[in-house]
Amino acid sequence: MGELQWICRRLSLQLSILVISCSSLSQSSPGAITLINPHESPVSVHPLWVQYSCSDSAMVHLQVLVSFDTGTTSVIFQRRWECSPGAHRTHVVKMHLPDWLVYQPDWRVPMSDWVLSCFVRVWMSSSVSSEPSQESLASVVETFTVLSPLSRMFKEHLLCPSWETDMLWKAHRWKSECPVENEVASLLSSLYGSTGENFGITRTLHPYTNRFLEGQRLKAITYPWCAFSIWVLLDKQCKEHLCGILYHIDLKENYVSPSLFLTRTGHIHVQLELENGSPSAFLSSFTLPLHQWCLLNLELTGRMGKITVACIAGHEQPVVDSSEYTFSTTVRMDDTDGYFVVGGGKFIRGIEGFYGPVTYYRTRTPSFNMSELQLPQTVRMVNISGWLQSCQQFQAELERKISAYSCEIAAKTQGERCVDVYTELALKTNPASSRTQCSSDEALHSPQRRPVARLVEKIFNKYGSVSPAAVGRALYAAVLRTMEREESVKTISRLMPSLLQAGCLGDNRALHLASVLYSGGLGVKKQPYKAWLLSVLGAQKDWRLALLRLGHLHRVGDQGVDADPDLSYAYYSNIARQTSADRLNPSSQQMFVESIHLNDEEILKAQTNQDDDIFQWLKLQARNGVADAERAVARMLFWGQQGVSPDIQTAVRHYERGATRLQDPVSMYDYAIILLTGRGVPQDVPKAVTFLKKAQEQGFAPAITALGWYYEQFEKNYERAVELWEQADQLENPDAAMNLGVLHLQGLYPGQPPDKVKAYKYFLKSAQRGHINGGIELAEIWSRGIPGYVVRHPSDAVLWVKWASEQNGYLGTALRKGLNAYLKGNWFMALINYLICAECGFEAAQFNIAFLCEHSPHGSLNPAFMTQCMLRYYNLSIQSQDPSPYALVKMGDLFYEEHTRGKRDLSDVAEMYKKAALKNDPQGWYSLGLLVQEGHRLPAMVLSELKLLQHYFSDRYTLLTSLYHRCRDSNSDEAYLPCTLALLASHLDSIQTLGPATVKLLSAVAVAVATLSFFKLVPAILRQRSVSSQQSSALSESSEAPEQDETPVV
Repeated sequence: MGELQWICRRLSLQLSILVISCSSLSQSSPGAITLINPHESPVSVHPLWVQYSCSDSAMVHLQVLVSFDTGTTSVIFQRRWECSPGAHRTHVVKMHLPDWLVYQPDWRVPMSDWVLSCFVRVWMSSSVSSEPSQESLASVVETFTVLSPLSRMFKEHLLCPSWETDMLWKAHRWKSECPVENEVASLLSSLYGSTGENFGITRTLHPYTNRFLEGQRLKAITYPWCAFSIWVLLDKQCKEHLCGILYHIDLKENYVSPSLFLTRTGHIHVQLELENGSPSAFLSSFTLPLHQWCLLNLELTGRMGKITVACIAGHEQPVVDSSEYTFSTTVRMDDTDGYFVVGGGKFIRGIEGFYGPVTYYRTRTPSFNMSELQLPQTVRMVNISGWLQSCQQFQAELERKISAYSCEIAAKTQGERCVDVYTELALKTNPASSRTQCSSDEALHSPQRRPVARLVEKIFNKYGSVSPAAVGRALYAAVLRTMEREESVKTISRLMPSLLQAGCLGDNRALHLASVLYSGGLGVKKQPYKAWLLSVLGAQKDWRLALLRLGHLHRVGDQGVDADPDLSYAYYSNIARQTSADRLNPSSQQMFVESIHLNDEEILKAQTNQDDDIFQWLKLQARNGVADAERAVARMLFWGQQGVSPDIQTAVRHYERGATRLQDPVSMYDYAIILLTGRGVPQDVPKAVTFLKKAQEQGFAPAITALGWYYEQFEKNYERAVELWEQADQLENPDAAMNLGVLHLQGLYPGQPPDKVKAYKYFLKSAQRGHINGGIELAEIWSRGIPGYVVRHPSDAVLWVKWASEQNGYLGTALRKGLNAYLKGNWFMALINYLICAECGFEAAQFNIAFLCEHSPHGSLNPAFMTQCMLRYYNLSIQSQDPSPYALVKMGDLFYEEHTRGKRDLSDVAEMYKKAALKNDPQGWYSLGLLVQEGHRLPAMVLSELKLLQHYFSDRYTLLTSLYHRCRDSNSDEAYLPCTLALLASHLDSIQTLGPATVKLLSAVAVAVATLSFFKLVPAILRQRSVSSQQSSALSESSEAPEQDETPVV
């Protein structure tokens, strides 16, 4: 309400001016009016004494007026009386004001519109009039101080409300909270690493709900009075003609006010739309420096635009500069028209650098003291500039070391050369010239940098030269070799400096690994801000897994980072596009993404490799003419599935054999696509078309779509292509729907203009059928919307690009490394590789990291970290759309442990077990039975969802019987025996509470056998509930690291 108070002060000033003018008028008029006892604020009843006099007969008028934020003014009290000529007289007016102006709203006092001002005016005229005028004989105005509704007193009513009135008031009472208005809009409240590509953060603003503020906004469209503040750190200069910093796109997809771009020279290009609709721009006189945080502040005040920059380098005073420009006419800006973009977008690339908070002041221009400017808290905590400075120092030291080695090798080489007699005499005369003067600077001398020096020397001795990037790759490889050799969490803190140094030298894999270790607290002290720093650095360099991690981080709002779907979409959309491109260019570094849980024994048994019996058996079946086996072998080799290493050349031979010998339509299609694209074989379009037509004759929908693609790409026959795609779309082919959507979007559909709505419908169908590009295009539409047809759905857009991103082959490689390590018995490397993927938000990896913590070798993890690891990652995994019943039960067990220590309600425990039971998981039913057996009462809501509400008031035996019956009947052969024994135990227990010892013994044995034989209870639930006292008393935030982590940035 700060803006409303300012308006009130402005109105009060205007009224004061009116009072002065009226007073001067009364001095020269044949009459006088004075208010003797005006009250400062409105009261319910107030006797107002009015002193007046007149020289001729006249009428005295008194009014009390109220102005509202709606722009209206009302008279709430008025009186008039006659004035007879003579001396001064005093008239007492008993002034009654309405309760809604005096008291807080309650069941009797109604809530009114927001009051801006209230004043009483008295004037004298020769006749009856409704308001004062220039002919008035005298006049006076007195202003009341109006408190906000919640600052006023309560009214003590002399009557009591009826029961109905009291209940209605309590249910629908006016909330003591004003609706939040977005007067200061945060376009970015966090950090964003911009890669310099077409990815950025989209924001839309909405009209005010307050009628007064919205009225003011509409008036300001043609005379804006606002400001934008943008924190930015430039890593590299713009390589394009212009790079986007912050710009505004209207509904017609035109740049409007304001649009800020960076030029190749580092100047700021400011473009605005004038009142007549024409664009106008000006260029800043200053340039943006590299590797410094700068605050850009753009002020728009009517016809003038002013941009100011303040750059902070270390602890020095900010360097401030500004440029301003006055336009020929006023600027036009409607901030609810279209959307704002921070960074790159559909029409322009963004800058290469980092964004800090971006704020838009919609109704004012705040004053900044640039000389005392400080970095925002998030920017200070993450400390990107500190990392860059430290990294540059390390790189310079490494360059000196490399130069020294180069110099020494050159000197050694010179010393071994033969010289003539004259040169030999010259060297004897001047021996100093015989030695090359190499630098004696002892670079890389600190203990944490000596391994780098040794590595540089080793590479020099082997290859004769070295580059910083090669040193970074070698450092990362050395770290992985040490981890694989030692297989211990304790080695991580020792290896962390090498990881950070490798990341500084450009190895983004090292940055990501260090980030997830700091995030999970594995082997080092948990440091969320340092983990965030390393991820932002990797994401700004376009590293896929870093983009994936930040997309996940801002989607769920994990580790102190606020959830922001628009920022999450900016990261996810980048890796989603890369995933689409990667699938067209398969390589040995990519593998098919497989969602495998380590507790799924059947899937684990199906994993194979080129030398495994399963793969050899499939090859034998393929040679014997089994089409399914031929396809399976080809698919495994082409995509690297089920543990088989990618081998495109061999896969092509299997596709060819399935197409030519077996006439299999799927193999013919796959082989034809390979021939069309020339992947693994020379391109042969005619041969490809032949196989596609053969597959088409067998009604294979993908082949029909591929033929349409051939007619579009090679023959430019859009009519034939559309005909085939429409046919394939009827067969629910995802590629056909995707292609039809692209035609409608680009206006290439024969006989029809571009149509975004039709394109959207086809993209939706394609995405729902599982097409990655369809999901990406659908998400892009949902991120911006289609005016009048499709509203923005940022959260849903994030889900689609997340799904597309998680098909990335580089993620698949990391997952496969984790699985292979687990199958080989290397628990530590499985933990490392699954942690890399779990921090990226992949559900199966989150499950597996918790599973590995749960089943860690004795002594490898301390109990506190093990519990923390299970709680964090099982909890993250169950937030997926289809959580694992095993994870749900484990969360219930962990919650039960917290319940026994008084930290959690039992309803949370029952909720986890209920969710597992609703998936017909026998362990869920069994765990609920254990709760009842231990004397706990299940919540009514839980029983209702399990269709057991009728047993809420039943005895314990009846409910136990129902739960164990469900457990036994869950269609699990392995669960049948333990559930039956548990059911028998409940029957025996119900025979007689104080029965013979034999009955008690049988009951105890049945319960013990049921628990020990339950197929999934490894470790058993009862073991989970008897965790050692050391684990129970451990701090929830402890980790595997020492208390102090002395690891420097690099």
